[in-house]
Amino acid sequence: MSIDAPRGRSASVIGSLAENSSLRSRVTDVLRQAMVAGELEPGRIYSAPTLAERLGVSATPVREAMMELAQEGLVEPLRHRGYRVVEVGDVVLDEIIELRSLIEVPTVGRVARIATSEQVALLRPLADRLNATAAAGELQEFIATDTDFHLRLLSIAGNGRLVEEIRRLRGMSRLSALRRLYEEDRLGATAQEHHDLLDLIEAREVSGAEELMRRHLGHVRGVWAGREEA
Repeated sequence: MSIDAPRGRSASVIGSLAENSSLRSRVTDVLRQAMVAGELEPGRIYSAPTLAERLGVSATPVREAMMELAQEGLVEPLRHRGYRVVEVGDVVLDEIIELRSLIEVPTVGRVARIATSEQVALLRPLADRLNATAAAGELQEFIATDTDFHLRLLSIAGNGRLVEEIRRLRGMSRLSALRRLYEEDRLGATAQEHHDLLDLIEAREVSGAEELMRRHLGHVRGVWAGREEA
């Protein structure tokens, strides 16, 4: 089985990439985003040459990226066949979000205590970009910007290992319902929560920031993954 044909810029997570020194890293990021969004479907097998054609690169960086993603537990290499995207079931997704909540909620509280106005201001353009990509249905940019926003926010707390662990856990999530939320005009509401979170942090509303972060993570285990939220 191979990847579906491109569906257009606004609907596709995989775009064209130019050859450069950071190509492997960029390929890895784009493939990870495609898995998170559900464009690379769980249980399906994808070949490196077919993915490389979609990306506009050679097969070598795709194979290298897939091996890195295999080490993260996101794909399973199949000899002479390609790579199967690992399916993340409800129990595993709940465990991932529980871990993220244990880490991210108190860390956001710490950020609310120590963040400067200048640090908050640097995150505002990313929050603006999330609103714009949600409105346009640009899921590749939405997921990439969402990741960038949250990792930069957490980095204010000063723990690099924590940030890298959240990066890994985010890559294991499956947000397959984002397209449906966009079509139902509901994605913008969760995008706006990033500005709301920055407002709370800037006002040093620690408990409010923690509660919003807890609710925001609930979307990952709920409607963003096609499930109901409590």
